[in-house]
Amino acid sequence: MVATGDKVFAGSIPEMYERFLVPLIFEPYALDLARRLAKTRPGVVLETAAGTGVVTRALASALPAETRLTVTDLNQPMLDHAKSRQPADSRIAWRQADALALPFEDGSFDAVACQFGAMFFPDKVQGYKEARRVLKPGGHFFVSVWDAIEANDFADVITQELAAVFPNDPPQFLARTPHGYHDEEQIREELKAAGFTNVSFDAVDARSKAASPRDPAVAYCQGTPLRSEIEARGAPGLEEATNKAANAMARKFGAGAVDGRIRAFVISAR
Repeated sequence: MVATGDKVFAGSIPEMYERFLVPLIFEPYALDLARRLAKTRPGVVLETAAGTGVVTRALASALPAETRLTVTDLNQPMLDHAKSRQPADSRIAWRQADALALPFEDGSFDAVACQFGAMFFPDKVQGYKEARRVLKPGGHFFVSVWDAIEANDFADVITQELAAVFPNDPPQFLARTPHGYHDEEQIREELKAAGFTNVSFDAVDARSKAASPRDPAVAYCQGTPLRSEIEARGAPGLEEATNKAANAMARKFGAGAVDGRIRAFVISAR
């Protein structure tokens, strides 16, 4: 079950998300997904849960000049930020949309891409059904999800530290939602229930790097809905919680540039 607050990316979160989290964890997977999708030679592509547009930018670079791309997100502030970061491109259309109720005709797209958005779907099968509905026969669906938090070093260290800061009510957003949907059998079954076949499930390892231990602490504590969880708990407050997370990062990875494991799964289905 996805908590209501887990889906809220508003206020200063889009700017913090773009500044810190995109280079920290999202860029290598955006490039990987764009390469995979480009190999299918699609003419019309839909991106759901686009966030601040890191995949959009990768797709715009990887896809042929004649390919058209429709970019959507549930959160208008995230979509606005994504559009502001993208150079003017007549191939791209922007639209606020719920991935569970897409405002497009059946069979409209050759490919649908959803990177790190499915974890936020309150009904995964419905989200997958909608992707299948708007795909043309034989179309490709690409979806990426994070592995368990234990396989993603920075998120794990920060979550453990915040549990020490708030022992009576540990903030669990990272473990619960971004890193809470990774069971291969479950995902395959849900895609099958939505009508997909020919499902492939690839583990993709990468490295998360930052100039200082504070950057990941700010990224996660202030650039995701974890921020709202911390603020809701009151003392010691957001800044002190961020400082403690940064100190925990320094103890684990050193005071200078930091480097940690990240792992995700890239699923493709037809």
